[in-house]
Amino acid sequence: MSKIEDFLSAAEEQEIVEAIRKAELNTSGEIRVHIEKTSYGDAPNRALELFHSLKMDNTKEQNGVLIYVAVEDRAFVIYGDKGINDVVSDDFWDSTKDVIQSHFKQGHFKQGLVEGILMSGEQLKKYFPYTDSDTNELSDEISKG
Repeated sequence: MSKIEDFLSAAEEQEIVEAIRKAELNTSGEIRVHIEKTSYGDAPNRALELFHSLKMDNTKEQNGVLIYVAVEDRAFVIYGDKGINDVVSDDFWDSTKDVIQSHFKQGHFKQGLVEGILMSGEQLKKYFPYTDSDTNELSDEISKG
């Protein structure tokens, strides 16, 4: 699988976008997915770079979450903004990472992302519940590099 276009079908991408929309009904948190061919060796730093370039650090409550996937590197990172990291435990994302990783190991990429997104929404609900005044601050579409 050398191309990011081969990673997910158009229908699978739409299922992921729907999962983001559903997850965000539970929380004021903002969830995005970014997929690219490679992180050029440093997935965590690349995720941080993208977090800023996608303007995910501009949410009102600093509660954006990026799920970053580098296809060729077989790497993914969950990156949460300062507002999240200030209130959650250090192992907050571990169960979500484990679920995504178990699906990815079986080649079930769409399912891993969908379940990870829905878990993120559920977990964020505890700290950043959805209110009637919430607005969707970031695009729900998958970005690609």
